[in-house]
Amino acid sequence: MSLAPSTPPTSGSAPAGGPSSDEAPQPAASAPVPSSWAPLRPLVLRLHFYAGVFVAPFLLIAAVTGFLYAGAFQAEKIVYRDELTVAAVGDAQLPISEQVAAARKAHPEGTVSAVRPSPEDDATTRVLLSGVKGVDPNHTLAVFVDPYTGKVRGALEQYGSTGALPLRTWIDEFHRDLHLGENGRLYSEFAASWLWVIAGGGIALWFSRRRALRKVRGTSGRRRTLGLHGSVGVWAAAGFIFLSATGLTWSTYAGANIDELRTSLGQSTPSVSAAAGGDHAGHGASTSAGGAEHGVGLDKVLAAARAEGLGDPVEMVPPADESSAYVVRQVQRSWPEKQDAVAVDPTTGEVTDVLRFADYPLLAKLTRWGIDLHTGVLFGLVNQIALMLLALSLVLLIVWGYRMWWQRGRGSAFGRPIPRGAWQQVPPQILVPGVVVVAVLGYFVPLLGIPLAGFIVADVILGEVAHRRGRKGVAAS
Repeated sequence: MSLAPSTPPTSGSAPAGGPSSDEAPQPAASAPVPSSWAPLRPLVLRLHFYAGVFVAPFLLIAAVTGFLYAGAFQAEKIVYRDELTVAAVGDAQLPISEQVAAARKAHPEGTVSAVRPSPEDDATTRVLLSGVKGVDPNHTLAVFVDPYTGKVRGALEQYGSTGALPLRTWIDEFHRDLHLGENGRLYSEFAASWLWVIAGGGIALWFSRRRALRKVRGTSGRRRTLGLHGSVGVWAAAGFIFLSATGLTWSTYAGANIDELRTSLGQSTPSVSAAAGGDHAGHGASTSAGGAEHGVGLDKVLAAARAEGLGDPVEMVPPADESSAYVVRQVQRSWPEKQDAVAVDPTTGEVTDVLRFADYPLLAKLTRWGIDLHTGVLFGLVNQIALMLLALSLVLLIVWGYRMWWQRGRGSAFGRPIPRGAWQQVPPQILVPGVVVVAVLGYFVPLLGIPLAGFIVADVILGEVAHRRGRKGVAAS
């Protein structure tokens, strides 16, 4: 994949160590592809070049921060080991109600919004408090309780359904929005919107080249850079396209369009009903307005959930009001996913609604798996290492792409950009459907469509200006 391939060099600008036509549009006879590709190649090359040049800085930020985020899962276990684990594994755990009472005694501020019982023998229980002064309103204060002794081992700010603690939360927000809030999220959506375009264009350009021009061994200079760039890019392209697609599913604008499409197809993610009486009414679990104990209490609620087959790890959410039920849901995002949920009547302790992950619509399952794979939790450490390798590959590709552009200028200046007018070589029977497809994609992925439209307008204006200057020059001579 070539993020910034070079352009056909002008006379005297061919770089040492490789022929001047490394990335020039090849004649149809020299490429082992259908003849319809020949007029398309210059257009793909031009789009690929400019997209690489202008989008690469945003992709570089996303790659570096994504690399850090993938490593943050393991770092979190080390940094917060005292809070996450118990001093010694005991014979029997205290009832959940007693663990919550111990947490409330140490931290009476705020209200209990959820409880995550110890999922493993050596893990602590998390009691999550909302409305705590000094804690981000979108976060909770996690109080870590030793399930055997009731001792509070610490309290940390927590964010998200994966229970990110301060270190991972900071890196996550840096990756997502550069700590600039909602406006900052546009950077990551912009990068995700264009990554698949650059990757797809790179694949097409690489495989359209003669096999002899793809090799790395025995080459030097710009030819070697191009070989490294293309070889690594082709191997990593599928991962880039996956990251682009899954990243867009929870982006601001494209994500909203995807949600609307899923809803219209009846493929939205269901949720267990927190209302007494149940049925999948689409109501999500709510935050408790008071303490954790309501009616029959947490211990009987957890027992009812266990009876329905909900194994660890689970999260218990207290009723929002007198007409609501407890919600107990599994929160395991690693394979195999555990996402079953039940609602439990606080007055009787009976299960009023059950939702199984197996019953999710197909697109809801794919979305869940895709997001968890993108964030590095689906396959644990292996998943995280793969993401770090992809991020490192993207950094190298960007560096090699700019290096090729520099080498095209003989190592003293960047080479000339791809010439205009490539679209004029495309036959109408290919150009017109292509324009329609791009328009539809641009509508659903606005941070792809709007910049592309802006580039086309600017390109047309600059072309017209250059054309008029040329006509004046001819008239003057």
